[in-house]
Amino acid sequence: MPSFAFFKGEIVPIEEAKVGVMTHALHYGTAVFEGIRGNWNEEAKQVYLFRLQEHFQRLLGGAAVLKMKPRYSAAELCGITVELANKCGFKEDIYIRPLAYKSSEAMGVRLHNLDDDILIFVIPWGAYLDMESARCGVSSWHRPADNTLPTSVKIAGTYVNNAFAKTSAIENGFDEAIMLTPDGHVAEGSGENIFLVLEGKLVTPPAYNNILVGITRDTIITLAREQLGLETVERPIDRVELYRAQECFLTGTAAHLTPVSEIDKYKIGEAEVGPITRKLQALYFDCIRGRHRSYMQWCTPVFSK
Repeated sequence: MPSFAFFKGEIVPIEEAKVGVMTHALHYGTAVFEGIRGNWNEEAKQVYLFRLQEHFQRLLGGAAVLKMKPRYSAAELCGITVELANKCGFKEDIYIRPLAYKSSEAMGVRLHNLDDDILIFVIPWGAYLDMESARCGVSSWHRPADNTLPTSVKIAGTYVNNAFAKTSAIENGFDEAIMLTPDGHVAEGSGENIFLVLEGKLVTPPAYNNILVGITRDTIITLAREQLGLETVERPIDRVELYRAQECFLTGTAAHLTPVSEIDKYKIGEAEVGPITRKLQALYFDCIRGRHRSYMQWCTPVFSK
């Protein structure tokens, strides 16, 4: 089935959405992006876009950091995305990539005196970490300090750092990397936030530990509190705490909620999916597919009835 993109203000076949070789964002990473999941519900014959508004609010916040002035509001981008996904017509899980980028065809390192634009495309995409549980390794590549690159913003150029960590992990026989802060505390995966279960408590790194504060991360914290009565402790985590955690999992739009069975060849708990992880995983998948009535406000349907 052909796909489409929103490009230069129009919905066009995806193969027609091309940028020039001199585009500033291509050379200098001057772009911000989002990843948005559309989740297929077979019973309802519906694709639900998960937390669409929040994703576009974050995109526009990041665009402002890069001194962009997008012509669209978050609400307008939501409407465009629903129209685009509807036109694509995929009856399966999809992935939506909005990109706000410096569109000028100009050379020179800067953020000022450049035009910007937003593009969006839709593709079918299944599991990012396609496994029951992941084996992780702590990376020698650290997250940058916030006064080097603002890690709370999804800047395209920043993700070269993540790519180094991910590829190094794969080449060393792991499924995913865990990155540390510049001072050696646990930060996040190459594309996911991380949670531990320690002494019965859910623990995750705080915003000031060089993490991207994920929308899936917030979803899990909310579900843990409201459905399991489990509060999340946000505090710095020492590396050694990874090895004595009873449970561990990664969260992200692409990765969903992926259990971790091993870190640096230390088994996590019984090297099986733990009870808290299992409950949160089930709750999360019910939510993103529009099966949990209490959280339908997070789900935007693609197809009109």
